[in-house]
Amino acid sequence: MSPGGCDHGRFKSGADDILLMSADATTAVILAAGEGRRLEPLTNRRPKPMVPVANRPLLEYVVEAVAAAGIDRVILVVGYRQERIRNHFGDGDDWDITIEYVQQATQLGTGHAVLQAEPVIDDSFIVLNGDRIVEHSVIATVQNRMHDGETPVMAVTPTERPREYGVVTLDDNRVIDIDEKPAGPVMTNRINAGVYGFSPAIFDDIRETDVTGELTITATLNELADIADGVAAVNYDGRWLDVSNLWDVLSVNAALIHDRTNREGSAADGDENSSSSSVAVADDVALADNVRLGPNVTVGGSTAIGENATIAANAVIENTVVFPDAVIGAGAVVRDAVVASNARVGPNVTIAGGPATVVVDDAVHRNVEFGGVVGDNATVGGGATLTDGAVVGDNVRADAGVVIDERVESDAVVRRG
Repeated sequence: MSPGGCDHGRFKSGADDILLMSADATTAVILAAGEGRRLEPLTNRRPKPMVPVANRPLLEYVVEAVAAAGIDRVILVVGYRQERIRNHFGDGDDWDITIEYVQQATQLGTGHAVLQAEPVIDDSFIVLNGDRIVEHSVIATVQNRMHDGETPVMAVTPTERPREYGVVTLDDNRVIDIDEKPAGPVMTNRINAGVYGFSPAIFDDIRETDVTGELTITATLNELADIADGVAAVNYDGRWLDVSNLWDVLSVNAALIHDRTNREGSAADGDENSSSSSVAVADDVALADNVRLGPNVTVGGSTAIGENATIAANAVIENTVVFPDAVIGAGAVVRDAVVASNARVGPNVTIAGGPATVVVDDAVHRNVEFGGVVGDNATVGGGATLTDGAVVGDNVRADAGVVIDERVESDAVVRRG
């Protein structure tokens, strides 16, 4: 043990190991069972936590933050498409941690997901959402607060869009109320950050929660907030990135690439890429291995291109996430878009990008920088145009020259005229 009762933890970040100090070991339970329907079609074949940003799954950033906080045991609660998570993370050896798995066979809420971990928990533990990226510092702070007592701890953070999350009312450092996606006036910008510290007593608290419908963690915490000791709050003002809607994939991707560029310089890191000397690649671009860039290709900022993807001659790509094995044809212009795995965007296709109005579950989102999505294994014919945040589903076949300005369901055929 080092002075102060702390031991040393190792955290892998790319090729470098970062030596960190940690409190006594605590288990982290990461909730990764959800489907993420608002991200369809990207979640038709992968769980939401496995959607890639800056060429790595969302969940990988969460696991790395946990490891960086000095926690060496992780319980992943998995369910929907769980094989994608199990195959990627294995036993955790690549992160110098131990990863175990428990299954939430039916997604019945975050509280229900936490209950699935009860058989493997015998001491205080941390709970995190598998699709929200935070700095390791907040995990360590919550962890240390849990060592001070049995009171549940919850991290809270500011946001510019509090209505979209659980708005938290505080009295000093105590949680008074959590209002999920309030419709009325909002008096604070502080929201639930999705990082919790619990003792095993939380399992009985969850079971005793009086709720109709999904059994959520916040429902339990709202009941506990009325008790004398209540719920302690940890204020957190660091990086907090959430993917709730399709366009959030772009903003989170951009934030991660910019962070890395500021820290390390150019983010273009593929070691075995093939490109012509006439290619122009911005500094804030993430290139995976074996990316092929044709002559006169321009790759603008905030773009990530996955393994084995091909960008053909004269194409222009900007603020775009290209998944592995996708092909973007010669002369195509793709901005503010997501192109999923094995998709084929034909020559001279235009996804113009820019502000769009998008409707999700009857909610209208205006002035969203979102050109559109091309789903897994979809083909968009040459000269086609996507506008207004169009979403092309998996396996869609769109004829050359068509104009798509809405959602096209998976397996559809889009004919010209």
